[in-house]
Amino acid sequence: MGTFFYMLLAFVVGVLVGWFLWGRLRGELDSLRGDLDRTRSERDKLRAELDACGRARADLERQLREAPAASGTAKAAGQAPAALMSTPATAPAKPAAAKPAAKPASAKPAAAAKKPSAAKTAAVPKPAAKAAAPKAAASKPAAAKKAVPASAKAAAGKPDNLRRLIGIGPVNEKLLKGLGVTSYAQIAAWTEADVKRIEDVLNFDGRIAREQWIDQAKLLAAGDENGFARRFPTAGTANNT
Repeated sequence: MGTFFYMLLAFVVGVLVGWFLWGRLRGELDSLRGDLDRTRSERDKLRAELDACGRARADLERQLREAPAASGTAKAAGQAPAALMSTPATAPAKPAAAKPAAKPASAKPAAAAKKPSAAKTAAVPKPAAKAAAPKAAASKPAAAKKAVPASAKAAAGKPDNLRRLIGIGPVNEKLLKGLGVTSYAQIAAWTEADVKRIEDVLNFDGRIAREQWIDQAKLLAAGDENGFARRFPTAGTANNT
């Protein structure tokens, strides 16, 4: 009887451990599948760019082959007008316009005499302007310190561990942080438009709704660890991989 009990207990423990490991491996497999899809899309883009480069190269080679023939026809067309040109007739000389009478030289010394005095009066307030410039520069750092918004201080907090969510591995976490998603609260507040935008960038197809990212993030953002463990037993406590 005791041997049967121990065998049954070992069987139950083995089933539970296998179920737990399968859940973790399934999340990693989904992450690798998404990475493979993104790699294929990048490969297709590179192929399209290579085809475009090949077409551009063929066009350039065709233009280079056609360039000598076009230059030869242009030279032949330019020789005929040159032969028809004759010596131009001498145009009648235009009458020289009468120059205006020279201004009296007495006005220039007077104007020259006025300029130094005006320059001296304009140069007087410059030291005061220079002295005021350091004060204005010193007041700018103080104003900049007062103008720091409170949201910038709040955004400097420690980001959440997004890998606790089922379906988010190291690669997806890096991509989400590149899009500015660093907390559970951001994922919990996603709308349908946000989900579509994220799936378009990550090349997902309904995966966010299928793996219930938003429901997981709502529980973690609210701090409901017990509810999160009950609803998503396959998720890890620290990391999902």
